Amino acid sequence: MVRTMVAAGLCGAGASASAQETPRPPERIYATTCGYCHGAHVAPIIRGRKLPASYIAQMVRSGPRAMPAFRPTEITDAELQALSVWVSRAKADPKELAQ
Repeated sequence: MVRTMVAAGLCGAGASASAQETPRPPERIYATTCGYCHGAHVAPIIRGRKLPASYIAQMVRSGPRAMPAFRPTEITDAELQALSVWVSRAKADPKELAQ
């Protein structure tokens, strides 16, 4: 497999290392990336609001206002899809601070 990756890299056709890794669970991404601001009086609470998954994905990639835009190298497309659906369906967490 290593030879295949090296050969593909030399030809310019190799995939990034992050594309080869197992996607992180959406709960983990939220806890380590999103929850730092959303739920701590920094950004709006997003869990429990039933926001459309497509809207969430668009906001994550575009980074509206003070929110940074997250590139596919930071949150892969597969992770973003799972995260968007998870946040859209998530119940409100009483531990998160209301605004």
